[in-house]
Amino acid sequence: MNRKSSVGNKGEKVRSDCFMELEITESGGLVVDLKSKVSALYGEDIRKTTMDMLTFFGIKNALLSIEDSGALPFVLTARLEALVKQLIETEMEFLLPLIEENRYSSFKEKFRFSRLYLPGNSPAMMINAGLHKPHAIILDLEDSVAFDKKEEARFLVRNALRQVDFYGAERMVRINQIPAGLADLRFIIPHNIHLVLVPKCESADQIVAVETEIQRLKTLTGVGNPVFLMPIIESALGVEKAFEIAVSSNNIVALAIGLEDFTADLGVQRTLSGDESFYARTRLVNACKAAGIQAIDSVFSDVGDMDALYSNVKNSKSLGFEGMGCIHPRQIDTIHKGFSPDPEELEKAKKIVNAFLDASERGLGVVSLGTKMIDAPVVKRAQKILDLAISLGMISNDWRKEYEAK
Repeated sequence: MNRKSSVGNKGEKVRSDCFMELEITESGGLVVDLKSKVSALYGEDIRKTTMDMLTFFGIKNALLSIEDSGALPFVLTARLEALVKQLIETEMEFLLPLIEENRYSSFKEKFRFSRLYLPGNSPAMMINAGLHKPHAIILDLEDSVAFDKKEEARFLVRNALRQVDFYGAERMVRINQIPAGLADLRFIIPHNIHLVLVPKCESADQIVAVETEIQRLKTLTGVGNPVFLMPIIESALGVEKAFEIAVSSNNIVALAIGLEDFTADLGVQRTLSGDESFYARTRLVNACKAAGIQAIDSVFSDVGDMDALYSNVKNSKSLGFEGMGCIHPRQIDTIHKGFSPDPEELEKAKKIVNAFLDASERGLGVVSLGTKMIDAPVVKRAQKILDLAISLGMISNDWRKEYEAK
């Protein structure tokens, strides 16, 4: 009895993707019917790759139809594996190599000013995302992926983690809401993921469930690198439990707030002024500071208004947030500028750290700047500002020599 199914995307506006239809037959061998504008250059490679994959999965008789719109190998193989697994039961995985450019790691205190969301079923948006230099990229398996495409997206996200050069950006994946999102983890944990975003988080128990599954998969696959967590608070209950969530795991590096779902939960409209979410945002920031982690603000949905975005970022920074999500590459530079130290802030930080270093060199137990005493938390914050400025290329590592030479 023949079995038939399809995956992928097609149409005039589709690029860097493909549409596949596979029919497993009782006889006739393997036949690949390819339609592609680049068939003359890459047709034989596409046919060989797909035939090799079908053989790998033990399929001897099948008709595979492909409408190609410039799909790269990581897309073709993801689409075909998803298609095969709709039709046959198998635990085998067809894994492409993890490229050397993607073997870098991350760390807990990394700056996360910008996080660029990339829909997990849209490969065209993934390919050059790293060129825009976001601090992090988010391959999204949740809200940006249609329900009937989520299984396909898992294979595509897995292959992107192995094959797409993200140019040093922290590699994040937003899984689906717990408990469904636990099944997403096996597609990402073995593939050098840096951070998992846990959406619509409302309790520490959800984080424990995620941590337990991550540890099981790390043990099973021999993964040694840390996998950080960023719960997303998107409801009134989540806001009220923010601190409980923030301290539920040592691998949590930040809490983010999602204002579209939060305002929907309140039954109010999200506004540019943000008055309706002021309590939630400050409550989340306070929870993060108390827990010693970063507070990350929501996305700004108007991708065309850079002035309003910059004003929003400055307001966000003034509340204590240390970054925000973005939904378009054009937002990245404005977000980085808004969260970067301004000249007055930088000059003050130099004075504080310089006073601290001078006092330390003279063996003084008390640090003062003019007539004001400076305590350890103030020095720590000033040093963090300078470290940030150095990392952004705003000042050099020799800033003190340059400062003292004035």
